[in-house]
This record gives sequence, structure tokens and C-alpha cells, in this order.
Amino acid sequence: MKVKNTIKTPLGIHTHNDSGLAVANTITAVDSGAIQVQGTINGLGERCGNADRRVAIPILQLKMGYQCLEPESLKHITSLSRYISEVANLIPANNQPFVGTSAFAHKGGVHVDAVLKESKSYEHIDPRLVGNERRILVSELSGGATILFKAERYGIKKKGPETKKILSELSRLEKEGYQFEGAEASFQLLAAQALGKRPSFFEVSEFRVIVERKNGLIISESAVKIKVGKKVEHTIAEGDGPVNALDAALRKALLRFYPSLAEMRLTDYKVRVLNPEAATAARVRVLIESADHNGTWDTAGLSENIIEASLQALTDSINYKLLKDRIKPL
Repeated sequence: MKVKNTIKTPLGIHTHNDSGLAVANTITAVDSGAIQVQGTINGLGERCGNADRRVAIPILQLKMGYQCLEPESLKHITSLSRYISEVANLIPANNQPFVGTSAFAHKGGVHVDAVLKESKSYEHIDPRLVGNERRILVSELSGGATILFKAERYGIKKKGPETKKILSELSRLEKEGYQFEGAEASFQLLAAQALGKRPSFFEVSEFRVIVERKNGLIISESAVKIKVGKKVEHTIAEGDGPVNALDAALRKALLRFYPSLAEMRLTDYKVRVLNPEAATAARVRVLIESADHNGTWDTAGLSENIIEASLQALTDSINYKLLKDRIKPL
């Protein structure tokens, strides 16, 4: 403020994040009279980065009343952040303020019930102001409010028999160790099944995965036999690891019937051991993230066999892609 009162030249601020204070210092500078802010989208920059505009701009505009962007332009900040990450080949952090996929995510039963009744009880802004969206997650903490909210999104009546069917199936799956948290696409398939609106696109009748070492190289090969309508397709494919080989063989077999699968890709793969005390017989949960040009989605699989769990998640992912694209089964 002393500088502002002494120097008549318009002032700006350029900060670095070496101490984790780039955004805080930027906001303080503006509040003290700076009229130009330098920063980068996603905070990209030398050393620890620069002031993150995707955080600074919403704070200045929505919290402090400074007009930085037109409201309609501000709604694009989430998609811009994700586009920059895609171009830079960086994985976006889910917990980023304002733009992260978890920034407005809720999963506890009481928590969800409260946010649905009064969003300000758990959300500091309307996520739509920055182009983000509220996510209600289904997990072991979910209560009736969560299930009803999710069910309504997929056209299921609150007090209909389908809701009871979903709750019963969720209870059964959770007892087995299944979790839908982070696997929204798998939950949507479950909801479609309860409504009788889940078409049968294909069936995996047989599969085999072989991993061997030849001449110092690890080779992974998968063979799958699928049934589409009355037709049977048998294919073999290699990959960088058993899951990649299985994914390649599965989509190779299906491309002939569903060409749109060519634009789909597997972008992330995670494994969690649910009961490590069982050692090599432990049950595992596989979570797969897939993507096409319209966005990303997550599916899950559960089994004592990691390949079987991976197959479940892969088939769910493909089924979801075909369902969301409204492809007609053959």
C-alpha cells in the first residue's frame, strides 16, 4: 500500500510459488492496489511454478468482487485447465480448488443429504460458476439420500421398485468388498440394469492371458473369444503387460462390430488390495479410467484374480462407452 501511495505508475504483480504462497501474495497485492496480475493456468512455471490463475481469478472475482472476466468466460476456466493439462501431457490433480473433479464431490450420507437441501452448507460457491459440477459419489459411506439422488439422475423414481432393487444389489456387492466410489460408470450400468435398459452388446465367453520371457524380453499375449448376437469372434493381441494385452485383444475383437471403440483409450489403471492379510489369495479391486473425445469415465472390477477383476472393469468401460453413445446392440 505504501508503494501505491508513493508511485503513481500502475502496479502489477508477478509471483512464484517457491513457498506455496504465489496465489496468496497475488491476492494481497491486488487488494493493496496492483491492477495487473501475471500468472499461468495450472500454475505451470519454473521451479515451483507461478501464481495459478485458475485459483486466483475465481477468488478475486467470486470472493472479493473484482471484475476479472465476463461471467460466461469464467465458466470456461475448468475446461481450459483440463485442456492445458492435456496439451502438457500432465495428469490433473483431482483435489485442485475450483476446477478439480473432487472440488465439489460428496459421499457421506448425512453430508450428501445436507448439500442437497442447502448447497452452501458444504459448497463455498456454485460449481457451475467455474464450469465444474457437483459429484455425488456412491461408497461405503453412502446413505439413502445418495442412492436416491443418483437414481433420480438415471430416471429411477424415488419410491419405485427399481430403487429397492438397486439398494439391495449395492448392499450385496458392498459385502463382497465392491465399492462404486470413483467408478460412476459402473454404477450407471447397475442403474440401467435395474431399469431393464441395459442392452447386451457382447459377451466374453473365453479369455486367456500369457506372460513369458523370450530372449530377455517380457512378452504379454491375450486371446479372447466374444459373442456378439449370434456371431463369434476369436482374436489374439500382444501388449505392454497382461492388462494392456487383454484390453487390446478385447477391442480388436469388438471393432468389427462397433467401430466407434477405435476412439476409446485406457488412460489410468489402479489396483487396491482389499484384504492384505490373505497374502497372495487377497481380493483386489481394479479401477480403470477410460477416455474418448467427449470425456473420461471410471469403472471397477473385483476378484481374487487380478486379471479377472481387470476384465470386469474393461468390459464395464466398453459397455458404458457404447451405452452413452447410444449404439444399438447387434
